[in-house]
Amino acid sequence: MNFVVVSPQFPSTYYKFALALAKNGLTVLGIGDTPYDQLAPEVKASLKEYYFCPNMNDYEAMFKAAAFFSFKYGKIDWIESHNEWWLLSDAKLRVDFNVKTGIQYPDVMRYKAKSLMKEYYRAAGVPTARYQIVDDLAGCRAFIEKVGYPVFVKPNVGVGSNNSYRIANEDELLRFMSVPHEESYIMEEFIEGTIVSYDGVADGKSDVVYEASNVFPIPNYLVVNQLSDDFYYTVMEVPGDLSDYGRRVIKAFGVQNRIFHLEFFRLGKDYPHLGKAGELLGLEVNMRPAGGFTPEMISSARGQSLYQAWADVIAYGEIKDKGAYPHHFVAAPARRNGIAYVHSHEEVLKDYETSLFRYGPYPPIISVGMGDYYYMAKLSSLEEVDRFIKFVLERR
Repeated sequence: MNFVVVSPQFPSTYYKFALALAKNGLTVLGIGDTPYDQLAPEVKASLKEYYFCPNMNDYEAMFKAAAFFSFKYGKIDWIESHNEWWLLSDAKLRVDFNVKTGIQYPDVMRYKAKSLMKEYYRAAGVPTARYQIVDDLAGCRAFIEKVGYPVFVKPNVGVGSNNSYRIANEDELLRFMSVPHEESYIMEEFIEGTIVSYDGVADGKSDVVYEASNVFPIPNYLVVNQLSDDFYYTVMEVPGDLSDYGRRVIKAFGVQNRIFHLEFFRLGKDYPHLGKAGELLGLEVNMRPAGGFTPEMISSARGQSLYQAWADVIAYGEIKDKGAYPHHFVAAPARRNGIAYVHSHEEVLKDYETSLFRYGPYPPIISVGMGDYYYMAKLSSLEEVDRFIKFVLERR
C-alpha cells in the first residue's frame, strides 16, 4: 500500500506514525514544508521518499506533490496528516486522487464546525450546551436572555482556544460585538466543570480498539488569554462513563481507521437541563491526535505505542500486540519563559530523575496554548501527579 503522510516532520514526534507504517510494510511517502536537508534523521529514515512543498497552503502545489507520487509509485491508498490545520486539504486530495480511505471532502465540515458536531453528540445520547451562531446584537441578547450570563464565544471552525472568550456582562458583550469578525462564531451557555478527553483509535467498524483519557484542570482559553502556566495529565484508567460516551460518539460519527480526540466537560455543579455535578457533557470532537506531544504521554501511560496501534489498524485492521501492560499516570506541567520558579530546571531533573521521560521547549507555534517549556513524568498515583505539578510550577 502507498501511504502519503502530510507534514511528517511536525510536531517532531509525528515521524513515529510514518515509522510504524513502514514497519508494517507500507510504502510511506512524505509531503512537507521543511527542506529535505533540514529534516531530522529519524524523519528521513521513516520515509521512502519526501517531496518538499514550500507553501502547503497552496493547494495546487500540494496536488502536484501527490500527483508526482501517484505517477512514480502507482495508486495512492491513504493520505493523512494527523493535523487539524490540514484536515480540509487532506480530504480534498483524497477526492481528487480517488482515495476512498479517510474523511471525504463533502463530510469534513461535520468534524470541524462546532455547531454541526452537536447533532452527532445528540445522536449518541450525549447532552451538550445550548448554543446559537453569533449573528447580530439582538440575536445574542435574546440567547443570553434564555441562558443567562456568562456565555462563551469561540470560532465555529477553529483550532485550539485562540479567539475564545468568556463574556460575563453587557459591557463585555458590546465590546466583543464592536470588533469586526471575519469568521463565524458560536455562542454557548457557560459551563462550570473540568475538561476531560477521550482519546484513542477506531478501527474500520467504528469500534474503539485503543483508548486513553486526559484531564485539563485549567481551561485552555485562560492559558491562551493570560499566557499562564499550563498542566494536564493522562489518567491511569479511562472512567467507565467516559468510555461509554466516547464509544457512542465514535459510532454516531462513523469514525473509521482514525485516531481521535473527543472533549467533554465533567460538570462542576448541577445543571437541571444537562445533568448533575460529576456527570459528562459533550464539548467537541477532533479527528486527529491531541495537541503537542500528547501521543507520547498516552503511549507512556498505556505502556503501548499509540503510533503502532494506529498503524496496525491501517495495515491489518486490528492491533497486533495483544499484551497487557502496566498503566500509569503521566503529567505534563509547562513553564513560561521569564518567570522565577522555586525549583530550578536542574532540581526538577534531579528530584524526578526516575520518573521523567521527556522534557524540552514546545515549538513556538503551539507554546501560546501549551506553555514554553514542558516536563513529562510517569507516575503511580494522583497524589504523585499533584506533587510533581506543584514542584515544577511553584513560583517565587
